[in-house]
Amino acid sequence: MAWLDEFPLPLVVLACLLLGLAPFTPEPHLWEKLKMLAEGRLVRPLDMFDLLLHGAPFVVLLLKLRRLRQAA
Repeated sequence: MAWLDEFPLPLVVLACLLLGLAPFTPEPHLWEKLKMLAEGRLVRPLDMFDLLLHGAPFVVLLLKLRRLRQAA
């Protein structure tokens, strides 16, 4: 997991805000896809890819924060 050290925390947060929440209107894609997943409507491959794409920055942020906490 040393590759996480390469990414500055502000850059990861910026990726979460821009890529993770885009498009901002009418609602973020990530939120839309999570609702679809909860309702059992996330069946199309494009929707699954969308969830992966927009959720990836948040996964990286969680991993990075966990790694920073363990290092402290």
